[in-house]
Amino acid sequence: MRRRSAEKRKVLPDARFHDVAVTKFMNCVMTRGKKSVAEKIVYNAIDSFKGTDPEKLENFKKAIDNVKPMLEVKSRRVGGATYQVPVEVRPDRAQALAFRWIISAARSRAGQTMIDKLSAELRDAAENKGSSVKKKEDTHKMAEANRAFAHYRY
Repeated sequence: MRRRSAEKRKVLPDARFHDVAVTKFMNCVMTRGKKSVAEKIVYNAIDSFKGTDPEKLENFKKAIDNVKPMLEVKSRRVGGATYQVPVEVRPDRAQALAFRWIISAARSRAGQTMIDKLSAELRDAAENKGSSVKKKEDTHKMAEANRAFAHYRY
């Protein structure tokens, strides 16, 4: 057993919106440590929303909330059989999954630049459509289908 659990690192809010979620999203977009490139991509993608900065941030948060899962399935071995047990998702994990799903959906989109693809995916997520929202719904369906095994929860 481990001696203690890892401490959560504090992330500083971003320079423009003063929001921690935007910084975390930026860190997920970032590849090979190129933070300035990730910053440009995220800010331009958020700028694709119409309105003032607070409205843009509100739309960004709405997109994240629409993709956050409430339930997921975890594999649990009981007596030689493996069951997909539905469990509730912790808020920090739900946010991390939402970020990951939006970014992977944007990367797999057909388009010119990452800015275009990410802004289109964020817009779709804010309107409750798109492949990242579909991923969330599929996860919920899987959890719903395996509700019979909920008593194996740990």
